[in-house]
Amino acid sequence: MNVVLYKPEIPPNTGNIGRLCVNTDSILHIVGGASFDFSEKSVRRAGLDYWEYLKIHFHTNWEEFLKFIDSGSAIYYVSKFGSKIYSNIKYPNNPYLVFGNETKGLPPEILSKAEIDKIVKIPMGENSRSINLSNAVAIVLYEALRQTRNWKE
Repeated sequence: MNVVLYKPEIPPNTGNIGRLCVNTDSILHIVGGASFDFSEKSVRRAGLDYWEYLKIHFHTNWEEFLKFIDSGSAIYYVSKFGSKIYSNIKYPNNPYLVFGNETKGLPPEILSKAEIDKIVKIPMGENSRSINLSNAVAIVLYEALRQTRNWKE
């Protein structure tokens, strides 16, 4: 599995997601840089002692990321503007699960180029506007893993 974070902003969220990626044998991709230094103590603390085992790739921008992946790769974009609920999707092996940053989500210039049925959402109560990024990653990642059984027994 591949978890893609677009311009993450909060170090502990990224640290938690890094630890989740190690625990699920997933690869973390950071696209467009982060608003913090990855050597920050809060990133490392959230990732605990797993950080040295993290498979991570940094991509300068979205275009560079797209050139890095295989042209036939399945990409799913997680957004509150999604047309389908994340659990109603049939995930292939090793998709790229793309998440926007904590304050703005995915930018329109990325979502507008995505296939509409590849933009998925996590249902929320009507008075809610967002779910914590590390929680959202865990929710969608484990559903994709559940479907593909892409973990070691």
